[in-house]
Amino acid sequence: MGGTSASPLRIVHRQMDDMKATESPPPAAEKKPTVTRRTVLAAAAAAGAGVAASRLLALANEPTFERVPITGTQGNKTGLDWVTPLGNEAARISHLLRRFTFGASAEELDKAQSDGYMRTVDRFLETKIAEPPALAGADDASQDNPVNAAALQQWWVDWMTTSPTPFGERMTLFWHGHFTSDFRKVGNQYPFLYWQNLTWRKNALGDLRTMLYQVTIDPAMLRYLDLGNSTAQNPNENYSRELMELFTMGPQAFAEDDVRAGAKALSGWREPRTQAMIDADVKRQQMRTGQPPKTIPKADTVKTGIFEAQRGYRGAAFMFLGESKVWSTDAVLDKILQQEATAPFITHKLLTAFVTPTPSDAYVARLSAAYRKSRYDTRALLRDILMSPEFTAADTYRGLIKSPTELMIHTAKALGDKTLAKLVAGQGQTMGQTLFDPPSVGGWPENESWVSSNTMLARANFVTSAVQAVKKLPPFANAHNTQIDGVMSAQTLKLLNEAADDKRRWSILLASPEFQLK
Repeated sequence: MGGTSASPLRIVHRQMDDMKATESPPPAAEKKPTVTRRTVLAAAAAAGAGVAASRLLALANEPTFERVPITGTQGNKTGLDWVTPLGNEAARISHLLRRFTFGASAEELDKAQSDGYMRTVDRFLETKIAEPPALAGADDASQDNPVNAAALQQWWVDWMTTSPTPFGERMTLFWHGHFTSDFRKVGNQYPFLYWQNLTWRKNALGDLRTMLYQVTIDPAMLRYLDLGNSTAQNPNENYSRELMELFTMGPQAFAEDDVRAGAKALSGWREPRTQAMIDADVKRQQMRTGQPPKTIPKADTVKTGIFEAQRGYRGAAFMFLGESKVWSTDAVLDKILQQEATAPFITHKLLTAFVTPTPSDAYVARLSAAYRKSRYDTRALLRDILMSPEFTAADTYRGLIKSPTELMIHTAKALGDKTLAKLVAGQGQTMGQTLFDPPSVGGWPENESWVSSNTMLARANFVTSAVQAVKKLPPFANAHNTQIDGVMSAQTLKLLNEAADDKRRWSILLASPEFQLK
């Protein structure tokens, strides 16, 4: 964070203090139990504590505190000490769920704790990703019947909240932020962004080569980065540049000549036309001229780009990434995957998203070598990440900040109310993340970039609205154990002890620094 940004922990505590200051005094008759670290641990060790007991039983002797850096630099500056419970399998399971799903509902947590870490990893990786129900009218989007952006966002949030394969859904969100497109450039009079979401989900755990080809010919991407208008005679360089710089290799791995050559090699694709799109165009021409067009094009039968050889390059060999030949789309992608920079680039992106903001060079090199050897099997890379000692190392505990989407979906799951999905879909913009509308082709920033006084206030306001909107608030009971491992700062403990009722306790917990982190 920049020097003017306040610590995420301090900001949230300040917001909770403000919330506390506005509360009415608690009823004098209510006697609240005192929660301390020792009582949390004792409760965990007691019979009948269920999931909380299995998670914290190993901490019953209260081990020596180990300073764990929060989001790289912020934690120790606040004076907060965390107990890192990741030596315990149950805690590692909760860590896995926070990082690679959207937190967990009570049922999802019970299932994972029952299965154990290894079986949960296997289930996540081997279970086919469930497809969401169709969004009504999206396939037939046109100028006359555009896809409503809010409806598209709501459709996806509903599925994030209810999908039986949340690991796959979290990976879909990762690729959504990596291979970006937005509805402002793509437009809502096409089904393209809806199709793109389905494509990213279908390929979320597959091999990178297949994914890159689907990204290249994706209709939304053809429009977003202008490849659909690129011809050999007038090549557009946007997609060629971003394919190498942001999607696969990084800015130091190619030259400007490679951008120009790639653009020429990738030319010739166009967007598909659906019957609904054609019908809307015919109708508009009739309204303008009073006559139907002399020739009406046929609808395409695929949901991908269409290659037209007459628009593509058909000339002599030319140089691209150090090799001279006649290049095609397939050849360009193959050449990119042969580059030394590609496997480390993708590996580093996954590690900073799911493990640590600062993965070591050795960690990246080890995993990326295996990734390349596997022919870019992303499922295998994810298994290597999940089984690596670095993923559950002490210094990874609460080392990342939840994105707004992760925070809101986790809140809905913690409160056990799927109807909160409507509130979730409408709140992302105030926190800095609007689905299908990233700030740039580079996607959303990560970790400390989510933090400002405005966005943290928006998070606190969302929590207040969510707790108030729940029709039947679940008992708080051991929520401090199941949601944040029973590991918290003295200030969060104090606020929980002073809370008058479960509504206040849930508000404090869900707005706490501990819950913002993962």
